[in-house]
Amino acid sequence: MSSAYQPSMLDLMTASGPTLEPLAGATRHHLTAGAWVDVLPGWLHGSDEVFETLLGIDWRAERRQMYDGVVDVPRLLRWFREGERLPHPALTEALAALNEHYAAELGEKFATAGMCLYRDGRDSVAWHGDTIGRSATEDTMVAIVSVGSPRNLLLRPRAGEHETLRFPLGHGDLIVMGGSCQRTWEHAVPKTARAVGPRVSVQFRPRGVA
Repeated sequence: MSSAYQPSMLDLMTASGPTLEPLAGATRHHLTAGAWVDVLPGWLHGSDEVFETLLGIDWRAERRQMYDGVVDVPRLLRWFREGERLPHPALTEALAALNEHYAAELGEKFATAGMCLYRDGRDSVAWHGDTIGRSATEDTMVAIVSVGSPRNLLLRPRAGEHETLRFPLGHGDLIVMGGSCQRTWEHAVPKTARAVGPRVSVQFRPRGVA
């Protein structure tokens, strides 16, 4: 583990295993064009245990075509298909809790879990929306649980003028992007020159969304 990593003080005081806060405590931020995000800091108590487990899974380095060449993807990846066993029971409980709480708004179930390991400040993800597998008018929902060192998740609208929103996520924090968010807004995790430890982002998505 990177020397820059600082464990959660709340986790250090937690004697039991990982637990989840009630999702009713999330704060909803209404954006433009029918988009919204729910944010619940510290949703997953005891997240350092989950983080340490995830550091040991079989992460995969990928390379992608970029303009005239092939480059390394600046983060490590792991994809869990629908029904595939997740690497920690707390993530299975998180998936079930999200499906129960958002059943009416989602209209379908969170089914897959994509995971990204940001090893340090040089790892990042560019501006994008999770729209693959959806029509241009079909909304979907993405829930992200972050464990490890906090990194900034940025949000900005695809069109029009609006300030960029910044959410520092780590240590069991949850953000759920819903409504038209994936179509009308985009999100990114930028590089940083600050000394930061590793972070794992667990992204729960409905079937067919990538």
